[in-house]
Amino acid sequence: MESPARCPVVHFDHNSPEHSADPAESYRKIRETVKIGWTPAHGGYWVLSDYSSVFDAARDDETFSSARSEYGGDGLSVVIPKTPHHDHIPIELDPPEFRKYRRIVNPVSAPAAVEKMKPTIDRHVAGFIDSVIESGECDLTSVIGVPSIVTVEWLGLDVSEWRRYSNAHFQVLAGIPGTPEHTRAVEVDFPYLAGRIEQTITERRRDPKDDIISYLVQQEVDGSPMNDHDVFAIVDLLISGGVGTTASLVSNSLVWLSRHKDVRQRLIDHPDLLDHAIEELLRYFSPTQALARTVTHDVEFHGCPMQKGDRVLLSWASANRDSELFDKPDEIDIERWPNRHTAFGIGVHRCAGSHLGRYMSHALISQVLERMPDYDVDLAALQPYPRQGVNTGYQRIPATFTPGRRVLTDYTLQ
Repeated sequence: MESPARCPVVHFDHNSPEHSADPAESYRKIRETVKIGWTPAHGGYWVLSDYSSVFDAARDDETFSSARSEYGGDGLSVVIPKTPHHDHIPIELDPPEFRKYRRIVNPVSAPAAVEKMKPTIDRHVAGFIDSVIESGECDLTSVIGVPSIVTVEWLGLDVSEWRRYSNAHFQVLAGIPGTPEHTRAVEVDFPYLAGRIEQTITERRRDPKDDIISYLVQQEVDGSPMNDHDVFAIVDLLISGGVGTTASLVSNSLVWLSRHKDVRQRLIDHPDLLDHAIEELLRYFSPTQALARTVTHDVEFHGCPMQKGDRVLLSWASANRDSELFDKPDEIDIERWPNRHTAFGIGVHRCAGSHLGRYMSHALISQVLERMPDYDVDLAALQPYPRQGVNTGYQRIPATFTPGRRVLTDYTLQ
């Protein structure tokens, strides 16, 4: 599909090695020239790179749909290219249907719900750090596994399988298709884990526990009990968000703080700065880099004539570096405030798990700074995610630090 010349074709593919080498620069080239461009990659799609266009598109669900459709092939609608995957609810729904399910998710992800989870999160963070603190060296990604185990436990799934859930979702979002690891995730792990989720849903209908799946199977939509398909779709989305985005933010943040030891020391000396710092780290690193929509009707948008069925990539990451809104956007200012970043999205689809993600990030970073204050990352041995189109981060962060003591006597890492 060709686009009019007034909206130039751009050389861009957010799944390419070229983009992954420097995502910020890749987006900058578009944002500082055309702002909106059409790329022929993956069958063709629009890239929205400036804050204004991303903001407007994200709030116009009638024009930019999140729902599954035949356009762009089969699979998950909010990524480009679409990946073969079970439905995700409510992110793949548009209003008014969207609101029926979001009202179910909101109570279990609201600030009050997260407040009740804080002791559990703090305990897991302490336990994960305990597992490495005495050695004086570790791969920090082993500590950053906390969001995965918290999510799996919170949902009511088998905690002993948290690594398998984490690895499978990582491969789909950041792994390289065709590699043995990616193939195993798609062909072996996901079918197995889907069966485990379905089994748990069946068990919770028969014997409810104090967990999220038990809560979901008791909810109603349009006056009828929510069916297994929809419960699964919500659970799978919560896993996908829970095991990826927070780990992405924390991995990027810890590496950056190792490079900028003066800022790290300020946070150690003034822990009250951490809340604003996390908002700035969210803006700067944008753990979910971009999500996709589908155009529902022919429309001229910010001067670009888009056609029904066109696929569109809304780059939260690029919008967060727009100098029209942010002063010195390519610098981290841990005291930047207010901070109108788009890291959790904009509009009705804004991430429901933002409060939980913020607290897990706070708990991880604060405990690392408290218990490993002199950690030093071997920058030459860093291994970034193979693909950084959806999530950015590192899959290996070797570090050394002054050994410390365990703080828990009754915690065993699963």
